[in-house]
Amino acid sequence: MSDDPLYDDPLYLEPRLEPRTAALLESAPLLHTLVDALGSPLNIILPDQIAENAQRFRTVFDRHQLTGQIFFAHKANRSSALVRRLTTTDAALDAASLRELQHALGSGFTGDRIMATGPKDPEFLWLAARSGAVLNIDGPQELEQVAGLARAYGLPRLRVLLRLSGFETSGPRRLSRRSRFGTSVKFLHHLVDILDRHREALEPIGVGYHLDTTSLDEKATALEGCLRAMEELRIQGFQPRAIDVGGGFGVNYLAHAPQWERYTTELTHAVMGSRPPLTRDGHGYGLRVENGTLRGALTLYPAHRPVTGAAYLDALLSHPAPSLERPLGTLLLESLYDLYVEPGRALADQCGLTLGKVLEVRPTDTGEWMVRLAMNAGDVGLEDHGVLMDPVVLPRDAPPPVAAGPVRVHLMGNLCLEADLITRRTVFLPLLPRPGDLLAFANTAGYCMDFGATHAQQQPVARKAAVRQEGGHWHWCLDEHYWPLTRTGDPQG
Repeated sequence: MSDDPLYDDPLYLEPRLEPRTAALLESAPLLHTLVDALGSPLNIILPDQIAENAQRFRTVFDRHQLTGQIFFAHKANRSSALVRRLTTTDAALDAASLRELQHALGSGFTGDRIMATGPKDPEFLWLAARSGAVLNIDGPQELEQVAGLARAYGLPRLRVLLRLSGFETSGPRRLSRRSRFGTSVKFLHHLVDILDRHREALEPIGVGYHLDTTSLDEKATALEGCLRAMEELRIQGFQPRAIDVGGGFGVNYLAHAPQWERYTTELTHAVMGSRPPLTRDGHGYGLRVENGTLRGALTLYPAHRPVTGAAYLDALLSHPAPSLERPLGTLLLESLYDLYVEPGRALADQCGLTLGKVLEVRPTDTGEWMVRLAMNAGDVGLEDHGVLMDPVVLPRDAPPPVAAGPVRVHLMGNLCLEADLITRRTVFLPLLPRPGDLLAFANTAGYCMDFGATHAQQQPVARKAAVRQEGGHWHWCLDEHYWPLTRTGDPQG
């Protein structure tokens, strides 16, 4: 232990670990063997976890007596194992590109269990239409394109869902957050006119929204607006049946709320200069000081959130509609509407971790240690997504009898760039890693694992290994070799 008082009360941000992830981290020899064989960085996938997460969402549907579909937002992770494992559940898939759609079809999903979302090029639209996927329509031009495809190729009526935006309540004025996606609800009549002209080609099955917010009030405003839009479609003679509330259900990354509260408080003090810095070069994560006054706002993901995932959906459905003042789930049930959800990060919660091998450990003139890893910032995009969370140290050999911790470290990547920082903040660890040890970054499967990975400077992109526990033992294969079969060849439930 150092005499430096900053060591005496470390600012840990310990990751939340569910039983499956915790059990895997307790199998350090296996993880070292995998990194020795497959290289660093290495992504570990837990496909059985995504099936468990999907069931948690389905339980909420059942609690509110609602029917509908749970679409995994594939963009959250490229893993084949996760997609293939989902085919064995009642979940569906949200594809946001041609390659994602091809991947879903090749993994066992049929078109009726796929929704095509996001910006769409002609090839993506064509395959989505041919395969019978639901087409989540962003605007009038896309709706005209889809109608043209149906006519040109003699396709059955295509199922379309209208993505809307710009909702507001009656009474006290409350707007939902602006979105680059969807058509303003004020122009719904333009979409209805197009649908009316193409009744023989298009089947409007419902409406939806996409909001990048954690606010239940904003989402409740949007959902109530969707209920009104559904009524407008019915008045025009259509028979819509589904409302899509998108994603944004969130993940709780940290094990302890007090650690998060204390860290953000101390970060504010550090930016104000009333305590030593907590980041490299005084980076403030959105906070700054101007003329002695704190300015800006934290640009961090709320890493400790008590209500996330399926519990957040439950809270939304229990939330009263802003104007109608009755629970949104009750209004959906009474209208006999299906509910569609598009969780990405929330379905990938606890579904994987990223391993990086320690290459070098050396002291700095500021009292911290520099730890260089065989990975770069793109391989574990925690910083890009504003997620602050400590890695878990997995020693290659038994640690010394007396741990030299807690210690302050800065985690550096393997690129020849000053900016290649695994994290800008000073990380407190319970012991000092040594070359050959592994740092395990837990819960990276949702966006943080491979969303930003590149071949910069010809460094290798992390491979993926899928692992599952059977009979008390871990079994693994390359992610692309995983299929949802047991060793006897029977399909997994």
